[in-house]
Amino acid sequence: MLVGALLLGTVGACSPGGKDVTATGRQVHLGADAHAVSLLRAEVRDTLPHDPQAFTQGLEFVGGSLYESTGLVGRSSLRAGQPGKPPTAYAELQAPLFGEGITLSGDKLWQLTWRNGTAIERDPTTLAERRRVSYQGEGWGLCHQRLSGQQQLVMSDGTDRLTFRDPNTFKATGSINVRQDGQPVTGLNELECAPDGFIYSNVYPTDTIVRIDPSTGTVTARIDATGLLTPSERSAAEALNGIAAVPGTNLFLITGKLWPRMFKVSFVAK
Repeated sequence: MLVGALLLGTVGACSPGGKDVTATGRQVHLGADAHAVSLLRAEVRDTLPHDPQAFTQGLEFVGGSLYESTGLVGRSSLRAGQPGKPPTAYAELQAPLFGEGITLSGDKLWQLTWRNGTAIERDPTTLAERRRVSYQGEGWGLCHQRLSGQQQLVMSDGTDRLTFRDPNTFKATGSINVRQDGQPVTGLNELECAPDGFIYSNVYPTDTIVRIDPSTGTVTARIDATGLLTPSERSAAEALNGIAAVPGTNLFLITGKLWPRMFKVSFVAK
């Protein structure tokens, strides 16, 4: 039984992650020439417990606190705490909101919703809601970066497009299309604007993460994150989703929707 179809009550062809990819005609395309980019793999450095009921949509690791946004209508939440431990702050999203990506920008914690067209600004300490703003289209992933001296948010919508937004007003300021070997890379989902200057994106619904040059939209690396869960764990879980740079290191935390574990990994040559 499809989790998304069961809980959302939708009619039509839904993916297991609750996102109707076929209805929009968008299919994942990773490009034909795998040798045009660096081929990396996720090497596990540590394993942490993760709530197997968390339908993970976004991760952000800032100042010792790991923020996690979860989805599904009636089950969406935002939580904060130390990695691998119960959250110390928690906020629910009431139906019909479907929680999506999150990011921290100064004293603002932004949380997306999927098809509700609403971004929620929250207090990063208490997670209390401050205000809501509207946007067009779907909300998937979100991260915050400084590019060419400008602070900006980067948002994905499941296509090959990344939209830049003002971190204070949430208004769109521009966009880029992501390409590998000249071909669009669609299914861009959870985002991480990493300290190395690149944007890392989960490619839904695969076990691939792509590394993107934010100035051009060019994919510079593909990261293979297959085999992290045991076969029995994988059978009860859904798509890989959730990536957060570990502050002060070159490591990342990655997990997925309904995954029982979270992994601290480095990206090494495949």
